[in-house]
Amino acid sequence: MNSEKTKTTLVLLLKWIFICVLIGIFSGSASAFFLVALEWVTQFREHNSWMIWLLPIGGLFIGLLYHYYGATVVKGNNLLLEEYENPQKVIPLKMAPLVLIGTLITHIFGGSAGREGTAVQMGGAIADQFTRIFQLDNSDRKTLIILGISAGFASVFGTPLAGALFALEVVFFSKISLRSSILSFLTAYIAYFTVEFWQVKHTHYSIPIVPELTFLNLLWIMGISILFGLAALLFSRSTKFWGALFSKTIQYAPLRPFIGGIILALAVYFIGTTKYIGLGVPSIVDSFLTANAPYDFILKILFTGFTLGAGFKGGEVTPLFFVGATLGSALSVIVPLPIAFLAGLGFVAVFSGATHTPIACTVMGMELFGIESGIFIGIACLVAYFSSGSVGIYNAQIVKGAKYHLYQKLNRKKLELF
Repeated sequence: MNSEKTKTTLVLLLKWIFICVLIGIFSGSASAFFLVALEWVTQFREHNSWMIWLLPIGGLFIGLLYHYYGATVVKGNNLLLEEYENPQKVIPLKMAPLVLIGTLITHIFGGSAGREGTAVQMGGAIADQFTRIFQLDNSDRKTLIILGISAGFASVFGTPLAGALFALEVVFFSKISLRSSILSFLTAYIAYFTVEFWQVKHTHYSIPIVPELTFLNLLWIMGISILFGLAALLFSRSTKFWGALFSKTIQYAPLRPFIGGIILALAVYFIGTTKYIGLGVPSIVDSFLTANAPYDFILKILFTGFTLGAGFKGGEVTPLFFVGATLGSALSVIVPLPIAFLAGLGFVAVFSGATHTPIACTVMGMELFGIESGIFIGIACLVAYFSSGSVGIYNAQIVKGAKYHLYQKLNRKKLELF
């Protein structure tokens, strides 16, 4: 009897390891292709600035593509979270090519968007296909979705620990099994090493000088982290505001990115710079070396919120990195701490506030910048998390726990006052 049970357990273990390997390889390869293609379209756009005038045509194409072929997957990351919380049906595989094409079109013509959403959606769609292949139930589907998110995030940013934790933390207040946790880490590393195998490089950042752990420095960090949290709140509200405005004023969905593209192209023309479109990685790198203008982060919030709200495709995380890094860099003029240190804190803290994932963001900061600044990164992510409000970039994300209870108490006190 025991030998039969052991055999069954071993078969189950091997099955899940096999699934992790497949998801990691397929998702990692998809991310590797995406990163190479994204770099190519970005360079092409930078060397052909006239491409910005074709943004309305690109937007119309994306709008028509999703209107006629992608209605079931238009929710993007929110669809993954909804299917995790309340499994209904397998996520269509077409989510992967549609978001890939949509994101590349957005970037080649000059929309302001990121890449995490694309990689996560590709990973989630690929992972969920194994539901049919292995005849898995809804409980196992939840594990697959976590693995897909983990693989996509880890592979696109080159941060396997943070990728695994992000996948777990973004659904943190739903039931998570120990199996899901272990498999999430395994899949993240397989996806990460797959990208390494394809010799696709990630951007490297560094904090060369870490200040001493003093009471005064901690006060400074807590103060600016509140600002990082407010920037995250503004980013989340901006995307939702523009999305609601476009939906309300333009009934025919394909016209939203078309009209949005016209406005974006004109805005870039009159501003006279392409700094706030695309990923903005060069600006992020520069923010670790040179103090940014105090309005850079606001303009990136405006451009990204408008781009995504209009219906263009891409992620929010790299723009969040831009917002945090440039805000931290700008604060270096008045805050007596190293510029790279402040940019690095903002880089992960704004992300933490907008996604309600302080643990994953803390680990990500240590993976990117080194463990020496870990205590400061953890404080910044936690403070930004609590000061960013209850609304994040993912509508379908369930926000509970300490932050949820804090805001519930604050709301009750407001009602008592009135």
